[in-house]
Amino acid sequence: MTVNDYNNCVNQFSDGVYRFVLKHIKCSDRASDIVQDAFVKMWEKVETISFEKAKSYLFTAAHHTLIDEIRKTQIHQRFVVTQPTEHQHENTQYSDIYEVLNQALELLPADQKSVLMLRDYEGYSYEEIAEITGLNESQVKVYIFRARTFLKKHLVSIEHLI
Repeated sequence: MTVNDYNNCVNQFSDGVYRFVLKHIKCSDRASDIVQDAFVKMWEKVETISFEKAKSYLFTAAHHTLIDEIRKTQIHQRFVVTQPTEHQHENTQYSDIYEVLNQALELLPADQKSVLMLRDYEGYSYEEIAEITGLNESQVKVYIFRARTFLKKHLVSIEHLI
């Protein structure tokens, strides 16, 4: 891949990779760091990657970095104990279906959330998702099925009816 091809990758794919990562972690600064890390990894292997495989490589690198980041955060959260205050309360009324859907997505395991988002938000095929995540196609289909089933049950439950 040439420098011009690399620059074209930045222009064409950075927004999609950023959306994918941001949907997972909800922190724009961390999402930007992960996207930048994916592009750094691609730059380090720029001579071995063809332009046709660049998009897949970027999503793969971002996915692996994202999973590492999620694991680090989960480990850190195990050791942080928060004390609720008197003024904290949970509001169970929702006025926006987008908010309800995002909260339901947060309940999914990281692998299921990743494959579902790659399929439904980014429009990747099962084969491409398998290549990005390192899973086989059967696993991808099962994870997507399980994620959709969970979301259907969760969103239709009486507590979430609008």
